[in-house]
Amino acid sequence: MAKTIVLLSGGLDSSVLLYALKYEDHECIALCADYGQRHELEIVSALAIARDAGVKIVSANMAHALGPLFANAASSQVGKRVDVPTGHYADESMRTTIVPNRNMLLIALAGSLAVSVNATHIAYAAHAGDHAIYPDCRPEFAMAMRNALRLCNEPGLMLVTPFLHLTKAEIVARGHALHVPFKMTRSCYENRIRHCGLCGTCYERREAFQLAGVEDPTTYEADGANRERMDV
Repeated sequence: MAKTIVLLSGGLDSSVLLYALKYEDHECIALCADYGQRHELEIVSALAIARDAGVKIVSANMAHALGPLFANAASSQVGKRVDVPTGHYADESMRTTIVPNRNMLLIALAGSLAVSVNATHIAYAAHAGDHAIYPDCRPEFAMAMRNALRLCNEPGLMLVTPFLHLTKAEIVARGHALHVPFKMTRSCYENRIRHCGLCGTCYERREAFQLAGVEDPTTYEADGANRERMDV
């Protein structure tokens, strides 16, 4: 049985990954990081998903350390200097949702945890829909990080990316078969009680459920619910 650190954001993709690896008899430890993300509610979702899956979760509070590094980033996801763009996920405006070097930082963090608990694998849920926008979700990046982990750790760690060539709809279908509690997951880039329904990742989420033919349990504000902000 492989002992695996799963990067768990609380989003749909990483939640399905956690359940998929559990189904394949991995001994999973979830790693959730607070890096100062605007959408802090995803951390609440990550904790709920880990409890439901019955796995240990390690919460890493990196916000204080990374805040100064991200202070000047032209990203809508750290701080509030840049507005969250609305529209389809494939739109050019979605590039403002990039958090500089985020996945490299998180994978390195997972590597440290893996060594300390004698885990042999690290898993993250990059998928084919991410490739166009996010450089740190592309196959070339995953391969480079896989090689780096092997080189800097003895006897080495294996980075696994089972969803790298899957669409979001295929991930939803996989999660549906595994009875993933989709309602607990969080995709929205806004920090509101309900998914806004207007940001790129809300569009992508809704579209994935439709294409997969799976009922979407998400309540979207854009469908007529009150646009209520949560003060956290």
